[in-house]
Amino acid sequence: MELHHQKHHAGYVDALNGAEEQLKDALASGDTLKVIQLGRNLRFNGGGHINHSLYWENLSPNCTTPSKALESGLKQNFYNKDDFKQLMREAALAVQGSGWVWLGWNKQTKTMKVVACGNQDSLEATTGLLPMLGIDVWEHAYYIQYKNDRAKYFDALWEIINWKEVSKRYEKVRCVIEK
Repeated sequence: MELHHQKHHAGYVDALNGAEEQLKDALASGDTLKVIQLGRNLRFNGGGHINHSLYWENLSPNCTTPSKALESGLKQNFYNKDDFKQLMREAALAVQGSGWVWLGWNKQTKTMKVVACGNQDSLEATTGLLPMLGIDVWEHAYYIQYKNDRAKYFDALWEIINWKEVSKRYEKVRCVIEK
């Protein structure tokens, strides 16, 4: 986790900062071509920073449990927490290459949805869903400890999900929608 945080996440932040400086210069000089060329870099590294920032908050060394409201929401959307876990696990294992698996909130339908995003695409920017739980399924997240066994990584990671944080996000997205 230290390597993941201090090298990978820090690398996304550094690259994003550099791209933002280049963007500022390109906008100031009116270099539209450069602005367009920076789009991919900004999306990738910006997404990497957004995704990882949420990811770290999703983890806890202490066992936590979902709030009653989140537990109820999971039952309403996925029948029960075990079915939800299985759906997340299947989505994580189905990602070909690198990406993320998310529990997101659909503002229009007021429902939870499990989706996968490729590479460092951030959930809200690419799908419109509000993120509540994100699981990094890039090999850099698990290769040192679990080699190429993504399933073993997922199962171990599931044991340290910070359900208090996920519950807070659930309450927040529901409050945003109800206003």
